Amino acid sequence: MFNRTPKCSECGIEIKGDDVVFLKMRYPKRKGMVEIKAYLNNEGTFLCENCFQYPSK
Repeated sequence: MFNRTPKCSECGIEIKGDDVVFLKMRYPKRKGMVEIKAYLNNEGTFLCENCFQYPSK
């Protein structure tokens, strides 16, 4: 559960450092300081650049 690597929700490719990704998430209601990577992993859905440019139908 902890230290899991983020993966593209469409193709399942592992997201590595410095990769271009797109994130689908809701704008947060509350203000505050958080660890950004943990917040994105918990609240967002990742898409790699290829899946964002060429969505499967």
